[in-house]
Amino acid sequence: MNKPKILVTRAVFPEVIARLEQHFEVEHNQADEPWNKEQLVRRLRDKAGAFTSGGDRIDADVLAAAPQLRICANMAVGYNNFDVPAMTARKVLATNTPDVLTETTADFGFALLMAAARRVTESEHYLRAGKWQRWTYDMFAGTDVHGTTLGILGMGRIGQGIARRGAHGFGMHVIYHNRSRLAPQVEAQCKARYVSKQELLETADHLVLVLPYSPESHHAIGAAELARMKPTANLVNIARGGIVDDAALAAALREKRIAAAGLDVYEGEPKLNPDLLTVPNVVLTPHIASATVPTRRAMADLAADNLIGFLVNGKALTPLNPEVLA
Repeated sequence: MNKPKILVTRAVFPEVIARLEQHFEVEHNQADEPWNKEQLVRRLRDKAGAFTSGGDRIDADVLAAAPQLRICANMAVGYNNFDVPAMTARKVLATNTPDVLTETTADFGFALLMAAARRVTESEHYLRAGKWQRWTYDMFAGTDVHGTTLGILGMGRIGQGIARRGAHGFGMHVIYHNRSRLAPQVEAQCKARYVSKQELLETADHLVLVLPYSPESHHAIGAAELARMKPTANLVNIARGGIVDDAALAAALREKRIAAAGLDVYEGEPKLNPDLLTVPNVVLTPHIASATVPTRRAMADLAADNLIGFLVNGKALTPLNPEVLA
């Protein structure tokens, strides 16, 4: 019996490729070459499955050109690269990798919060440039984290992880806004209080964004929202690019209308608004919130499990459109 054909669109752990090759005829991209849409489509035409990354756009045009495609397994918890309604209409299963990156990403969100609040990037650049000649009382004086108010916009698994770190580790007062309020027992575990978005913006000393990207959340933080924040507040985005209006944020940082920001995601990444590179009070990282070896391996394994489970056994562990399985 011929093995189903699958495409792995980006370089991944060799052990994961070897595991997939036990079940499938695998075309991979271990050279990690950048593919445009036409190149992706050409490779997908005869494939039953695809192991995708967050940069691979799977839309109606791609699906129409890949009639044998039955599943796309994203090695990411986010899936705004998938047109899920179009995939459902074509009976193509979409999967992602939730849970396995929750704690690691929450760790990194807190690392960005700390780095922005305590001006770590600014002070390191100053030191590396050989400018440190003497100590002064106000040299890179930042903002406290312990005992301050932590605001979280988007209170899913990762948001809850950040809330626990803030409340239990740093004695922070945690407030949050979400599409729906958490159950009382979850609020108690996180020591978190539900507030309106307006109160969140106006009250938080540190605002962390962890909401999923959608047309509704596009520029959820723009010029108007930044104007409501305290001038001493810090903003952290570990969610998705497009949730923040990066141009408006760069202007607010330059004019010191907020104190600092920590960003791991950007509009149009890997490109980013050049204005962000000209302001000193922002910590910039290249979408690495889940980047530990154990976590990235767990993500890759779960994506592989979804491909094997569905194409070999007719089941998937983390389907986004389970109606396709019916």
